Amino acid sequence: MGIETEFDGAVCVIKMAGKTSTQSFSMAFLPSIAEAIDNALKDESIKAIVLTGEGRFFSAGADIHAFQKAIDNNSAPELIRNLTGVLHPLLQRIRTSSTIVVAALNGVSAGGGLGLALACDARVGTSDARMAASYAGMGLSPDGGTTWLLPRLVGEQRARRFFMGNEIWSGEEAHAYGAIDVLVEPSSLMDTAKGLAVMWSSWGPHTKEATKHLLHVQTDNEFSTHLDHERTLIEAAGTTDAFVEGVAAFLEKRAPSFD
Repeated sequence: MGIETEFDGAVCVIKMAGKTSTQSFSMAFLPSIAEAIDNALKDESIKAIVLTGEGRFFSAGADIHAFQKAIDNNSAPELIRNLTGVLHPLLQRIRTSSTIVVAALNGVSAGGGLGLALACDARVGTSDARMAASYAGMGLSPDGGTTWLLPRLVGEQRARRFFMGNEIWSGEEAHAYGAIDVLVEPSSLMDTAKGLAVMWSSWGPHTKEATKHLLHVQTDNEFSTHLDHERTLIEAAGTTDAFVEGVAAFLEKRAPSFD
């Protein structure tokens, strides 16, 4: 079993099944995960993606046996370089796309799988969800954008404790800290995630892409620089069909339609 893809209207559900959830970050499975997500990001008919896993795992990091083999033949740095060479550009594409991406956290997200979850626009989880760094116990430093993404959700010191304490957060803890946006019963996970994906993806393409971009870069900009950036993007929004529709809908006292 591998990647399973299904469509619900304009929502693409991508399930990492079998070893793609338990050994996501191996060269055997990571390229297929990236390909499935990239295909959905490029498809103009798809407005939102819901990522999920199978069984006990959402996405659980690397193939440890492959790490041992790489250690034995002195190729560990090359393996790590190849893995991050696939993962890191994928995370950047998720963060900058106008497509809304929601993680439906059915189980454990660890290592690079945690980075994949955190890079999404929102996370819906259950009490079965777990978040783990897992790097310290392997003698590694973090990757997958986790040290950039997690502090922005939960604060720097809580993230520091998470990494340095090699902590494992339950779904309830991750929700309380802000790393999971919505906590639901397992039976409601997919319907809630798809409902959130539909709602967030209902706005105009420029609105979605510009909002995601502005939030992504806001901590890197001086306030005056960010104001200029906002001004440029909202001026561009004034040229879009979505702006015309939004104004008309407001004046006509109806819900806007950005399809």
